[in-house]
Amino acid sequence: MNGFLVKQAGIHTLIQDLGRFGQHQIGLTNGGPIDKLAFSWANRLCQNVLNSSALEITMGGLELIATSATKIAITGAKVDVFINNQRKELWRTHTINSGDVIRLGFAESGIRAYLAVVGGFQIPLSFTSSATVCREKMGGLQGTALINNDFLPINALTKYDETDFTLNYQYRPTYSKNVVLRTIIGYQYQHFSSVAKRLFFSSEYTVSDRYDRMGYRLTGSKVKADIKGILSEGICHGAIQIPADGQPIVLLNDRQTIGGYPKIGSVIALDTAKLGQLGQGDKVHFEQISIEDAHNLNQLSACLFTGTKLELC
Repeated sequence: MNGFLVKQAGIHTLIQDLGRFGQHQIGLTNGGPIDKLAFSWANRLCQNVLNSSALEITMGGLELIATSATKIAITGAKVDVFINNQRKELWRTHTINSGDVIRLGFAESGIRAYLAVVGGFQIPLSFTSSATVCREKMGGLQGTALINNDFLPINALTKYDETDFTLNYQYRPTYSKNVVLRTIIGYQYQHFSSVAKRLFFSSEYTVSDRYDRMGYRLTGSKVKADIKGILSEGICHGAIQIPADGQPIVLLNDRQTIGGYPKIGSVIALDTAKLGQLGQGDKVHFEQISIEDAHNLNQLSACLFTGTKLELC
């Protein structure tokens, strides 16, 4: 069979495509890559459609054995990459032959890396998507993170092209341990006092030990709304919930579809990707922006991504 045998599954390696959309009415959340930019670059380097299934590797430790020839690209967190014990570069494609061993070390900067293969991993879809959401036991191979001896099928190369591609250094993101999260206020913002608002946007928060793909719980200055709870309602990606203890929770891809905590605003998707590369003890600040600014930032980011030319190597 064409594909990769999982020799070491790593700490938490998931199959992801861009996500599962249009299923909130039956309680299914989106899933998809936490760092969409790094995920998309991995697929683009492999000349794939951007929704192709790839691997999201949290912290590292993955080891694969190829059973056929293909090409791969690895992006995202700074990890050591070895192919047959030879160190290789991130943010570029690498030719793989049958029997090759691909090994990733552990993350030094950022926590999530992405591995794409030419044509994408061939994973059956569950409710329109291959995205793995462990809480729902949905997607991937069996609705869970990869385990040792799993097999990841791929399509055989129909023609062999020795051309490899690389992303110029100037376009490669760097992963800081202190990030600013640009935030759009929501209609429940009015339930926070002027003091609470100033405190929230002027304080430094720390990533607690309670963070995952569902959301990041932060610790720092406590802020309170003048309401204890609300009727459960739909929750958007990036929503900042303020529970009774006053400590913010930023909700991410695997969030619940509805909830009843007051929300002071929502972090834009460009910055939830930065948040998702942080680990315990890293720092965040919130910065208020308008929805018009958010639209402009998204458009500029999309133009940069589509307009960037990959280099031949």
